[in-house]
Amino acid sequence: MAAPTKIGRVLSRTFTRVSSSLRPYCTAQEQPPYRPRRALMYVPGNDERKIHKIATLGVDCAVLDCEDGVAANKKDEARATITRMLDEVDFGRTECVVRVNSVDSELADDDLLAILQANNLPSGIMLPKVDSVEELQQFAANLNAAVAEIEANPIFNLITMVESARGLMNLQAVLQEAGNLVDMSPFRLAAVTFGSDDFCADIGASRTSDAKELMYARQKVVVTAKAFGIQAIDLVSIDFKDTESLRRQAEEGAKMGFTGKQVIHPLQVPIVQQAFSPSPERVVWARGLIQAFQQHQQEGKGAFVYEGKMIDKPSLLQAQNVVRLAEAVEPPGPQE
Repeated sequence: MAAPTKIGRVLSRTFTRVSSSLRPYCTAQEQPPYRPRRALMYVPGNDERKIHKIATLGVDCAVLDCEDGVAANKKDEARATITRMLDEVDFGRTECVVRVNSVDSELADDDLLAILQANNLPSGIMLPKVDSVEELQQFAANLNAAVAEIEANPIFNLITMVESARGLMNLQAVLQEAGNLVDMSPFRLAAVTFGSDDFCADIGASRTSDAKELMYARQKVVVTAKAFGIQAIDLVSIDFKDTESLRRQAEEGAKMGFTGKQVIHPLQVPIVQQAFSPSPERVVWARGLIQAFQQHQQEGKGAFVYEGKMIDKPSLLQAQNVVRLAEAVEPPGPQE
């Protein structure tokens, strides 16, 4: 074999650096079970009635909010209510996440100290308005200090938010730093959420029903998140009464590669979760393709035709993703 050229060696070193910077946060053996977040619904942290309600909706992810959904003079009330609701409410299959205030607000410390007093801690923490690596580092330091005050050793699912031009430009660096912090912080990065309204305000754009003004930002969020092996959560549709527009936007997001969508009203939950779920026909197709692929592999064959289409390794990966999501969202069978 010929020795590599100087250019080849340089390219090899460059590829190695880039590949390691985009590595997943867990090895295959460490990967936790896939947790669907087809609909991620916000509820004000100081509204006890709505928190009880959200636990009955069957939504994949409930976000108890300390940030934008709570008035400045109600922050303490929200912290106290959330801490109590974490212990009193049975959320069932719904993932419970708390959105703290942003690092630059100087309120996040109080949020963390309060919610960590609950006996039943949330499975996740959402960090809004992450504009820089330094803000993520500060959050990690604050979370480490808060966790040191309790006896438990939790590992939280961290969901960050992109809500500004600066945050979008720095997204790759932020996610890379999150990977660097995993071994020394009580969190694993699970998803990135796109905050469209704050983003529009930051860049001076006007929200439209088809969201064309946000296409570039949405695509960048999806691509960057998937490069790091985490979920991407799409924008909110604020007109919750326009169900047809919501359905179109949710289906578009799913086709773009988003794994879920933010919602703000119970009416939006079933529409969004259906849009981000594979149809029964799609699941049958995927399972059949996987079975056919395995059979052809045993026979020593590569690409093959399945239902009139040429199938290769990328097609298999798509089918495996469909089956993984279907199994994650299927309700559990009856207990024996």
